[in-house]
Amino acid sequence: MKWTWVLVAVLLSFGGQSLATESLDFPEYDGKDRVHNLDAKNYKSVMRKYDVMVVYYHDHPGSSRVAQRQFETEELALERAAQVLDEFEDEDIGVGLIDAKLDKVVAKKLGLEESDSIFIFTDDEVIEYDGELEADTLVEFIYDVLEDPVEIIDNSRELKGFESIEEDIKLVGYFKSHKSEHFEAFADAAEEFHPHIKFFATFNPKVAKALELKLDEVDFYESFIENPVVIPGKPYSEKELVKFIENNDRPTLRKLKPSNLYEIWDDDVGGEHIVAFAEESDIDGFEFLHKLKQVAEDNTDNPNLSILWIDPDDFPLLLPHWEKTFGIDLSHPQIGVIEADDADSVWMDIDNGEDLPSVDELEEWLEDVLSGDIDPEEDDDDDDDDDDDDDDDDDDDDDDDDDDDDDDDDDDDDNDDDDDDDDDDDDDDDDDDDDDDDDDDDDDDDDDDDDDDDDDDDDDDDDDDDDDDDDDDDDDDDDDDDDDDDDDD
Repeated sequence: MKWTWVLVAVLLSFGGQSLATESLDFPEYDGKDRVHNLDAKNYKSVMRKYDVMVVYYHDHPGSSRVAQRQFETEELALERAAQVLDEFEDEDIGVGLIDAKLDKVVAKKLGLEESDSIFIFTDDEVIEYDGELEADTLVEFIYDVLEDPVEIIDNSRELKGFESIEEDIKLVGYFKSHKSEHFEAFADAAEEFHPHIKFFATFNPKVAKALELKLDEVDFYESFIENPVVIPGKPYSEKELVKFIENNDRPTLRKLKPSNLYEIWDDDVGGEHIVAFAEESDIDGFEFLHKLKQVAEDNTDNPNLSILWIDPDDFPLLLPHWEKTFGIDLSHPQIGVIEADDADSVWMDIDNGEDLPSVDELEEWLEDVLSGDIDPEEDDDDDDDDDDDDDDDDDDDDDDDDDDDDDDDDDDDDNDDDDDDDDDDDDDDDDDDDDDDDDDDDDDDDDDDDDDDDDDDDDDDDDDDDDDDDDDDDDDDDDDDDDDDDDDD
């Protein structure tokens, strides 16, 4: 099972509480139904009412209470988002649901293939949302969608804003004007990646000089890397720009966010993720993150290295799950390699955060990961071997127990046989004594005495029977004692 879906299950289990840091002051849900149930009869008329349509193409919840409760949580998040979007003045934004089981025809006509996904329909494109289904995160993403694909930098203040962006891939180009064919190619390429990758442009020579840009030149900034790469071959066509970006859209260091968590987790390298947990607001976390940035800067040309940074502050409710799943303490920085499909992992030994590794030590550890010397799959195999050894030991113990039980049973049988023989001997002796007494009585007494003798015989028999019973009881007690002793042994 994909670890992604384990993550999804955990997210849904929290009943709609946001895992992200609250960046919008969301109002309480007012109870008004704004989300449309789209079907073959109404989807065209409903979608025509809005400039932008947000569609959640969901799996049918069926009769499962868990699935129904999850769907109710998701629907409430959409209602809260629709309530905020309803107040947006620049665009009319609608929110709708399409059931993957009941409305297959509608999904097919709209070109929707992957269920449990959110799609945003604008005038000329469809954008898939790969973040967590929470009202605040979804609304922020939609606001980004509504922004122009290319943001213009025209002064020093806007330039500072551009330079402050380090967590995202960004491109910036210098063009003569809006009407430049090279700018148009740049803008067309921006639409292909909007809003996931940020595009900037300037027509101001002073800004271009500060950015060291030549006319019709585009710089590509990898996330967390200060110095850009000049895209070769200017002036560029849209196709050339798109190809370059697609070949370089996996940064050496990237951040997991609520708005991109599924998209990034699905983008593993060879079935694995190198994951670093560091709390930026913490002193140790900040220092560790700074070292990771140095590692990324030194290894930006290595296409096989991609470190996924997770700030625990962004996902507070997931911390217990991660600590339990990976067996780590997130109160201090951690770095490890994780199998994307089953969450098997190996973590660097960081001495409880007291002595953080140096840049050289981090790079040496990462080299071992990339070479396969450190492999969570092999570590899992070792665990399996240990389990097999434990099973073998258990089997041996079981065999020993069986042998002991067999020996005890044999002893019990022998004791029972001895007791039976003793009982038979006692009975024979009693019978012989009775016969001798009877013969003496018959010779000495008359018929009346015979009756008395018969009575005596009866009494003797009764006494003998009582003696036999007593002997049997004693033997039974002895047997029980023997059995108890055997059991204790």
